[in-house]
Amino acid sequence: MADILVTGGAGFIGSNFVRYWREQHDNSGVVVLDALTYAGNPASIAGVEGAELVEGDICDTDLVRRLLREREIDTIVHFAAESHVDRSITGPDAFVQTNVIGTHSLLRAAKAEWLDAGSGRSHRFHHVSTDEVYGSLGPEDPAFAETTAYAPNSPYSASKAGSDHLVRAYHHTFGLDAVTTNCSNNYGPYQFPEKLIPLFLINALEGRKLPIYGDGMNVRDWLYVTDHCRGIELALERGKPGEVYNIGGGEELPNLTVVEAICAAVDRAFAAGPGLAARYPNAPAARGDTTATLKTFVEDRKGHDRRYAIDERKARAELGYVPAVDFAGGLDRTIAWYLANEDWWRPLLKR
Repeated sequence: MADILVTGGAGFIGSNFVRYWREQHDNSGVVVLDALTYAGNPASIAGVEGAELVEGDICDTDLVRRLLREREIDTIVHFAAESHVDRSITGPDAFVQTNVIGTHSLLRAAKAEWLDAGSGRSHRFHHVSTDEVYGSLGPEDPAFAETTAYAPNSPYSASKAGSDHLVRAYHHTFGLDAVTTNCSNNYGPYQFPEKLIPLFLINALEGRKLPIYGDGMNVRDWLYVTDHCRGIELALERGKPGEVYNIGGGEELPNLTVVEAICAAVDRAFAAGPGLAARYPNAPAARGDTTATLKTFVEDRKGHDRRYAIDERKARAELGYVPAVDFAGGLDRTIAWYLANEDWWRPLLKR
């Protein structure tokens, strides 16, 4: 099997995919292209045999063309993106540059090497997107399907919607073999500590407030990252060219429920591991208090979507995708990983 190019492979989902892919396909090397911005961390793929990190920007079309040509790469898995909604509100330019212009750069390179050069090589461009492109749901609305009209509400989701449309256009106009997956909220190891679960876990360990937007009842579908990686693998192997597949975890939960689950898990961890109190003396659990005392409600985020939900029946029927990890089990795995890997996340708090 030829090498694959993974953009953003030093980020959260990308690094998990690199690790998953190498475990499942030891005859396929991985070339990781990552600009190593604040959320890109070489440590996330350190020691992964068969994975080569190339520091570079997806907007560098010539670089991408050279990698595709020289490494004879026939598959791109495109994770590279600015993805934090809060940052898109304060600085949207970077989101347009990376998510729209960067995706177009990759598509141009792929078209040039796979189609225009006339190599005749079979290929696949896999675009990783988000359920946020579909907008917000009411409490009784049906879940997002692949046919749901796009209605992005943040600069982040608007930039991802734009990239989705470009991928679709390159398939329909030029014949590029492209597939898109739209995923729900990922969580798991190697997630940068600005997202809810690692942020609140680390805040709890440090004895800092747990800031909950609004009333805490914004609902998300939670997807353990390894399930997402397996869904992408299935889409690469079985997905039909030009199609879109929604990948979810089947776990719709209000943010407040997630926060309370984190609090309870931290309390259990301290009760089961007496050594944690010495490592994290500022945690309420270190002195016998409950972590829930750190909960505090803050002003809601601008344009905060109320509910996301994924209808994954198409992925089940056409790809054979079924999530294997429920939220309770996935959360326990995630918290155990962060407690065992402080040397990975501690340096990131300075970024």
